[in-house]
Amino acid sequence: MRRRKKMMAEINVVPYIDVTLVLLIIFMITTPLLNLGVEVSLPESNANTVSIETEPVIINIDENGDFFLSKGGDFEPIDEKQLGIKLAAFLRANKELPVLIGADRRVDYGRAYEAMVVAQQAGALKVGLISDPVSMDK
Repeated sequence: MRRRKKMMAEINVVPYIDVTLVLLIIFMITTPLLNLGVEVSLPESNANTVSIETEPVIINIDENGDFFLSKGGDFEPIDEKQLGIKLAAFLRANKELPVLIGADRRVDYGRAYEAMVVAQQAGALKVGLISDPVSMDK
């Protein structure tokens, strides 16, 4: 006479734990690699703030003089020629699109001026500069 095995009503959670740990390790490794912005030390000023209705195009210039472009997302490194091409494409879609330039305080003024000229040649009607407000510590 053969004995019938009794059915087990347990869930084996070990594979689920393994998958969870692998996903955790993947996220822990990739998160620090995400570069969401460009480190720019903006100059401080007492300039009045400007309200903008539409999402602006932002050109950041880091301390090495490299350009970075963003339109409502992450900053992407870009050279001067490509900057003009992309800005022209954005401005063809919306002529009133504001262009803001944030240059590191250690960057040569001429480099920020080049970005303004590229924006103007692309057809930008509104070009502004970004600064940090003056801190009260000084």
